[in-house]
Amino acid sequence: MIGDALTRRAQELAAEGAPFVVATVVRVQRPASVEPGNVGLVHADGTIEGFIGGVCAQHSVRLHSLTVIESGTPLLLRILPDGPEEVAREEGLVTIRNPCLSGGAIEVFLEPVLPAPRVLVVGDSPIVAALRALGPGVGLKIVAAQDITDGVLAPTAEDLALVVAAHGNDEVATLRAGLEAGVRYVGLVASRKRGAAVIDELRADGVVEELLDALDTPAGLDIGARTPSEVALSIVARIVEVRRSGSEPAAAGTAVTAVDPVCGMTVVVGADTPALESAGGTVYFCCAGCRRKFEERREPARSDG
Repeated sequence: MIGDALTRRAQELAAEGAPFVVATVVRVQRPASVEPGNVGLVHADGTIEGFIGGVCAQHSVRLHSLTVIESGTPLLLRILPDGPEEVAREEGLVTIRNPCLSGGAIEVFLEPVLPAPRVLVVGDSPIVAALRALGPGVGLKIVAAQDITDGVLAPTAEDLALVVAAHGNDEVATLRAGLEAGVRYVGLVASRKRGAAVIDELRADGVVEELLDALDTPAGLDIGARTPSEVALSIVARIVEVRRSGSEPAAAGTAVTAVDPVCGMTVVVGADTPALESAGGTVYFCCAGCRRKFEERREPARSDG
């Protein structure tokens, strides 16, 4: 079970909007240093808080936690000392061989906790009010200028969507900022005629055609919407469609990986990862034992020289 300290830490991370994985040991085959119910929190940079096994198991948990953060999909990770040479994948399950395990096996459930994707809304209208009401119900964080201390929305590539329903108030500058920032969905609430006029303004303002092609106006799916709530529903549906059309954006700070030349394990490179400098560059290892074996292999070659 997750302890009080880790529970509080998980709540802090969620409040900060930091992506992480709750890694729970669900099955153990002896001998193993971990117990069923042990829990760890895995950050987007591979840092682990809590205990989910020895150093070699930690590398496997780190590596697959990063993929879980990117995909947003829970995963059962089965780590076996005599597992397949190649990673075996089934729906919701990955089985790997970990030669460093001391004869035992563990299964760890990896559950991602991801911040709700941010959807920026601009304007003060019944449609915006309806978006603010509908968005949280489908896992979206709706943010308007009035929600920000300085009242200025600054779109970034990490934002899922920008919806402008400002009825002509500074639309061009806001839309340009969203398009050039790489926001995945940028929509303008407007009639087709006014939408075309705004596109002409953006073009005259120097926005390239490739970006203009990405602007959705009238915003939302064509469902015959008439009321503000229906229009908001069509926009939310379009945003969900965009979100689910690809994987979640990779978390900032995603760790670098390397292959241990001794045991063949893929390890996450961090400040505490065992390493050696060689003629081909830095070599990383899953543990100090593999580093020693690598050094021992090099010694005869040095003596012969």
